[in-house]
Amino acid sequence: MTNSIFSILPPILAIVMVILTRRVLLSLGVGIVASALLLAIDAEDGLMSVLFRTVQKIFVTVKGIFIDGGQINTWNVFILLFLVLLGMITAFISISGGSRAFGQWAMQRVKTKAGAQVVTGIMGIIIFIDDYFNALAVGQISKPITDEQKVPRAKLAYIIDSTSAPICVVSPVSSWGAYIISLIASILVANGMTDYTAFSAFIQMIPMNLYVWSALLLVFLVSYRNINIGPMKMHENRANQLGLVHDPEKAAPGELKEDLPVSNEGRVRDLIWPIAALMFGTIGAMVWTGYEAAGAGASLLAIFENTDVAKSLVIGGFIGFIVSVAIFATHLHEKNMDKNVFMKGIIAGTTSMLPAIFILLFAWTIASLIGELETGTYLASIVENANLNVAWLPVILFIVAGIMAFSTGTSWGSFGILLPIAGTIAATTDVELLLPSMAAVLAGSVFGDHCSPISDTTILSATGASCNHIDHVITQLPYSLVAAAASMIGYVFIGFTGITWLGIVTSLLFIILFAVFAGKKDSVSVNEELQHD
Repeated sequence: MTNSIFSILPPILAIVMVILTRRVLLSLGVGIVASALLLAIDAEDGLMSVLFRTVQKIFVTVKGIFIDGGQINTWNVFILLFLVLLGMITAFISISGGSRAFGQWAMQRVKTKAGAQVVTGIMGIIIFIDDYFNALAVGQISKPITDEQKVPRAKLAYIIDSTSAPICVVSPVSSWGAYIISLIASILVANGMTDYTAFSAFIQMIPMNLYVWSALLLVFLVSYRNINIGPMKMHENRANQLGLVHDPEKAAPGELKEDLPVSNEGRVRDLIWPIAALMFGTIGAMVWTGYEAAGAGASLLAIFENTDVAKSLVIGGFIGFIVSVAIFATHLHEKNMDKNVFMKGIIAGTTSMLPAIFILLFAWTIASLIGELETGTYLASIVENANLNVAWLPVILFIVAGIMAFSTGTSWGSFGILLPIAGTIAATTDVELLLPSMAAVLAGSVFGDHCSPISDTTILSATGASCNHIDHVITQLPYSLVAAAASMIGYVFIGFTGITWLGIVTSLLFIILFAVFAGKKDSVSVNEELQHD
């Protein structure tokens, strides 16, 4: 069943169920069982034997999330611990009155909904070190601003998601950039390419990553013109008419459920200092862990190539937590708060992250099983064996990378499988398409990752925005498809003309025309609703 058409059935089943039922854990659970069943099936065994091996496979896979090769899987454990720390930081910022004070301060300066969304987009670009950190940190900073302006949490999650991975994938000084450059280096060596270094190849590929520029341009046009398409309209109408930024009937990871007491003496710095400690603590830890692993005299790129992102997030989170508790202690000293609230904050903060933790655990499990089914390898083989005009290669690689990342929930896994294939095909057919083809793989992988409900970055973007996970997936999909369509058109132009700037201009022009048309249509729709009311 591995490396065959059957290997794509579990992810398709899980994704279809997510869309139809809107119950993410149930849908992922069905996908997990289907994946394990395919891995356990043996024509010579009876039903009970197959069922036993299915249960055994699921148990071993779940165990592997925490213990791998007899050792603790520190990456996964640290990510979960960071989520808990972030939840507690959020709780103590709220208790200390920092969120309310920051929201009131921001309301005096960011006076429009468009302004709140644009500011969020800018912060998403500035914080480019790591996509996990970006998604969660930008959400914590932006929520008070966007909530004051009644921006739907679904729109906030979309902005966060579309400015995290897209920025990281074109930033050489990031965990993503370091990983991609290391892959490019091996591809160049394997194909005997000496015309440029891995770093220079990465830099030249940046403008060719059409999905990044299409998605970023669309984010700011959507924010500035308040363009709402598809299911996003419902969330926008709820925010405008009822003042609710999310559906109170749906679980929202990262949202504090308990009505915690809030200090009336909160100050803006009660939010700024914990977040700043979190940011600088994480960045400092990334540099420290990378330098420690790379050795003395290592370049900045080598440092980020060797950094331990998960460990750095925990260190930064712990520093941010200590600062948030210290600020809480000052309110206790000033008799603005009851000391019994401390444990409430710990419990409420931890509880707020449980939905995200459960979804991540299920997503990691199905991703691991899909990896064993070699779903990505099967999809890659379709490209490798296709006998098509080489000019179509960039757009085909973009589509296949998108399907692969969507099905497996991992852009990094798609990079690892498809980049070498793209490099080999281009090097042996038309070397001029080498960089555009690899850029198309990067772009398609980010696109698929954006759309996938089992992607960890999708889950964490929803968590950072305190948005229901499935609401985020459903509302972001139309925007991602628009950016993908623009990218595909651009890659067709690049493939047939070899002119990079022509592909860029074509893609961005498509986005601008869409924004003009959709903005007018959305404006008419809103006016009709107002007249009806």
